[in-house]
Amino acid sequence: MRERGAATDQEPRHLLTPRLDLRAVRPADVADLHRLASDPRNSEHIPGGLLESTAATRAWLERYRRGWEANGLGYWTVRLRGTEAVIGVGGVERRPAFWNLYYRIDADHRGRGYATELGRAAQRAAAAADPDLPVAAWIHADNLASQVVARHLGLSDHGPLEPAHWKGEPMHYWADRPPAG
Repeated sequence: MRERGAATDQEPRHLLTPRLDLRAVRPADVADLHRLASDPRNSEHIPGGLLESTAATRAWLERYRRGWEANGLGYWTVRLRGTEAVIGVGGVERRPAFWNLYYRIDADHRGRGYATELGRAAQRAAAAADPDLPVAAWIHADNLASQVVARHLGLSDHGPLEPAHWKGEPMHYWADRPPAG
């Protein structure tokens, strides 16, 4: 039996979870997502760092939009249900060998389980789109909060598989199954 409001394979561009309204990123989200991506509190463990200009945020969203076009799945703008308040961005983006799980929740909304709720919706959507690909998150070695979310999602730490995955940063590969090869 499917959880009420759970992700389905029919409409991944707009999903509702019990507390979140997930919508495929779009150009109209640039102001809200720039607020999120330009806040240093929300970029501490993001290897690319914060986005300092609206133009940089617009380019970031365009890359995410292209992911939706190419794969029918990608990152969502995360809103609180019933309020329209944007509190994050995340979802899954197809890479050649895995679904890249990403979750970034505004610092003012952390600690309430929103990243886990977003992650579960992303896992269901990825499984509906291509269950043969693992769901993986690259998590900075010092990002304990993100590691807790990954554990709640059933992911395991498979270590730093690539020595310089993100500009030499100590990123670990957390996934729902061991890496191939």
